[in-house]
Amino acid sequence: MNSIMKSGSRFVHNDYLALVLRIFLGVIFVYAPLDKIMEPSQFARIIYNYHLLPSELINLMAILLPWVELVCGVVLILGVQKKGSLLLLNFMLTVFMVAIGINLIRNVDLECGCFSVSSKSKSHALGLLLRDVGMLAIGIYLMINRSTRFDLFKSRS
Repeated sequence: MNSIMKSGSRFVHNDYLALVLRIFLGVIFVYAPLDKIMEPSQFARIIYNYHLLPSELINLMAILLPWVELVCGVVLILGVQKKGSLLLLNFMLTVFMVAIGINLIRNVDLECGCFSVSSKSKSHALGLLLRDVGMLAIGIYLMINRSTRFDLFKSRS
């Protein structure tokens, strides 16, 4: 039983796995907002079509959210302030999953705005939800993992 716990601990605290997953998730959040940053009005239209936010917040979200995603992705890749970045990314993923889930219940085919603001990029809500669950699992793993081996700056905690 003790060897199982040790191998589980080695998996959870594996420096190389953490690095690969950190870069993977970071690259997603660096790439995802690029189109949204270039076309904030199109992204605002997509946010509006979710029918979840008051109209007063839509433009603010369309401008701020992509930049938050980008900064969190860069910070995560660099290994600077990982805990804060992961906390924000995991929170955003949870909010995205709730928004997608609500529209899945409504039986709406979404123009998700995840990687593109093109009106041709409709996706089925269940696929989007499953993808976000996978990314959230990675984010949770990275929060549990204590590796600082490949961080640009080591935290003192």
